[in-house]
Amino acid sequence: MCQIFAGQNPENYEPVTRRLRLNGQSTSIRLERTFWEILDQIAEGEGMSTPGFVSKLHSEVLELRGEARNFTSLLRCACIKHLTEAASPLHRVAAE
Repeated sequence: MCQIFAGQNPENYEPVTRRLRLNGQSTSIRLERTFWEILDQIAEGEGMSTPGFVSKLHSEVLELRGEARNFTSLLRCACIKHLTEAASPLHRVAAE
């Protein structure tokens, strides 16, 4: 079992920094390559660019909860939630 995880391509967990704007402020976000790939897929599914999606998510979090203490962790959890819901049998039935 550990080979599935330990044997993965190191590029998957290589940190990648992207510059974007959140609420008009230029910033950098550093995430592992795999998380950026998932965010790219989510954004595409929403018909948005990845920076646009991340900025919209940031705005919605600000509106609902105030400033996120760790926005990069929120992005990682959003990716996991997306994958979990996509794998759910209920989600697959609803999409058909």
